[in-house]
Amino acid sequence: MWRDESVTWQVAHRPTGELWELLGRVDAVHGLHYLLMRAVFTVGGDSLWSLRLPSVAATALAAAGVAALAHRLAGERPERAALIAGLGYAALPPVQMYAQEGRSYALVSAAVIWATYLMLRERWAAYAAVLLLGCWLHEFAVLALPAHAFTAWRSRGWRLAGCAVVAGLLPLALVSARQAQQQLGWLGRPSWQDWAAYGVLAAASLLLARGAARELVRAALPLTLLPPGLLLAVSLVHPWYVDRYVLYALAGLALLGGVRLASVGDGWVRGGWVRGGAAGP
Repeated sequence: MWRDESVTWQVAHRPTGELWELLGRVDAVHGLHYLLMRAVFTVGGDSLWSLRLPSVAATALAAAGVAALAHRLAGERPERAALIAGLGYAALPPVQMYAQEGRSYALVSAAVIWATYLMLRERWAAYAAVLLLGCWLHEFAVLALPAHAFTAWRSRGWRLAGCAVVAGLLPLALVSARQAQQQLGWLGRPSWQDWAAYGVLAAASLLLARGAARELVRAALPLTLLPPGLLLAVSLVHPWYVDRYVLYALAGLALLGGVRLASVGDGWVRGGWVRGGAAGP
């Protein structure tokens, strides 16, 4: 158990009065997660398994969401695209790391990914509810809204849902804004390693987006680039950037990779059959 996990453990086990008093001073951004973990410990006991099980389950749910997105956005071979994208997301090292950690980041990722799916389905009430849940688990989930705007800004339903999410997040944002210096004062401005990692992510996603279907690019590319890019830019003035705060951005990369690899594999198989048929017996 590492430091942040031990904080989850200790805070979730505090008496109710002490817990609310603490959240009024610091760590309000994680308040909903602490309440969730308190319920998990009550039901499942105080084991390390109970601490980490919600993150494991959320990662599986997130991978299923990536698969559902790929199935919807893949023009050809949607089953293959869904399988590759879902497994690819689950296999990414940062995703595996936070799947094993008793913090909120895997849960936030699952919420953002399924909100993205609901956005494509135009289920606006459910979209607003799921994304707001993600924002209350960690308020930087709200950075998914600018990414979603690239896909759905023309929809009146999305604009209303987005306003509902912002309004619903406002109470938490006001409280956590007062705690920001104490909560994030340990952070420095983004390092060159942070910028380099973002550059690799951007280059890979742009390469995968070349020649891809427009609907796929409009859904996946902004989700990959905008949340970390915006947080990096803001962190030049207010140092708030930590890559795990926008872990869900990796879903866009897995989505692009899964759909493109499925189509490349299909082309390779067809090409192999054509060459084999031309060669004859």
